[in-house]
Amino acid sequence: MERGARLGGPGLAASQAALEQLCRAYWYPLYCYVRRRGYSHEDAQDLTQGFLLQLLERHSFARVDASKGRFRSFLLAGLGYFLSDQHDRASAQKHGGGQPMLSLTDTQGADERYRLEPVDERSPDKLFERRWALTLLDQVLDRLEQEYREAGKDRLFQRLRVFLVAGTGEENYAQVGAELAMSEEAVKKAVQRMRRRYYELFRHEIAQTVAGPEEVEEEMRYLCAVMAG
Repeated sequence: MERGARLGGPGLAASQAALEQLCRAYWYPLYCYVRRRGYSHEDAQDLTQGFLLQLLERHSFARVDASKGRFRSFLLAGLGYFLSDQHDRASAQKHGGGQPMLSLTDTQGADERYRLEPVDERSPDKLFERRWALTLLDQVLDRLEQEYREAGKDRLFQRLRVFLVAGTGEENYAQVGAELAMSEEAVKKAVQRMRRRYYELFRHEIAQTVAGPEEVEEEMRYLCAVMAG
């Protein structure tokens, strides 16, 4: 489904569902950005929730030109405006301002997770992009694991996933093959299929956050550079 149908245009119900799904997936990078702007855990949680609630209630993405920008850039710019606006409001607006909280993610563990992350001196914007990329990769890995589990191949996934995230030497194919009662060649082919599917899911996930297919490759290169930087 094209982004015009998912995040804007006439298919409002589908657009809203897609937007909520993306907000749920990328809540944590936004929360981290607010924390790095100097807000406490409680305030960052409230502000992130308040921003996403406003986004969903106002159908904000329906007003965005689908030919411009990326979803991560749209969110970050919108959050910046939201924080500036909230800064000017009375203190009574804090801690939700009477607004209902969104059930988008597990907010309770966000502070602990944030505190366990290594110290990084990059700007809040750059850290947001890195956390966005990491979240995207987590989403892809989760989807891939789900596919293997549904196919009854959970053990195969658990043993082969190391080949996705580490530069494992060739000698380990034989070792994994012995554990799975597979030949070394069969393991190599299984890894190739896993990597190919991982790449397909990676492209698909990115396609949900850019204006069109022509931007997918550029966004993939950019996020890979963010991860390498």
